[in-house]
Amino acid sequence: MSEKKSFGEKLEAFFAGKGFYIVLFLCVAVIGVSTYVLFAGNGANVEEGSLSIPETNIYVPEINEQELAEPPETYEQELIEPEPEQSLEEITQTEETGAWSDEQAEISDGAPFVWPVQGEITVPYSVTALIYNQKMGDWRTSESISIASELGTQVMAVSAGIVESVRMDDLGGMTVVIQHAGGLRTVYSNLASMPTVYE
Repeated sequence: MSEKKSFGEKLEAFFAGKGFYIVLFLCVAVIGVSTYVLFAGNGANVEEGSLSIPETNIYVPEINEQELAEPPETYEQELIEPEPEQSLEEITQTEETGAWSDEQAEISDGAPFVWPVQGEITVPYSVTALIYNQKMGDWRTSESISIASELGTQVMAVSAGIVESVRMDDLGGMTVVIQHAGGLRTVYSNLASMPTVYE
């Protein structure tokens, strides 16, 4: 008598013989038909000129090369020297707390402001309009002003105040921050590596 083979054994025998090539041929045929439908089926119903490509409006700003080549405007203002009624130490801080007294706040509120250094304004203050920053090579707003001066020029505080910090900044170099009355804070950057003020 012949032994009955299980389904698994029959399947194994089928794939061991010609069955492998039959399955391989069927896979290749399915791939071929799929490729034909994908590429040939889409192009048959499309009429020439019926495709529409939407227009995209691109804003290209007009850049006046002559304006970029011109040096920035210079502003000259007179340096007004304040006539202090008290010494700088008395104006800037009390001996016990280091905080502003009422008298000092009144003096500072009326104290005149002076330019920290004489020189050309290379980057003006502009928080609403973009200006070209030559140092960074891009258009940006500026929350400060940059004043060019000769190397070694002494930089003065704009008004009496307390030195809040003296630090080396990666972008701004040696930076000094001074706290003035009324919450006003001034920041001075790109100073000499050894400033003459202390915290």
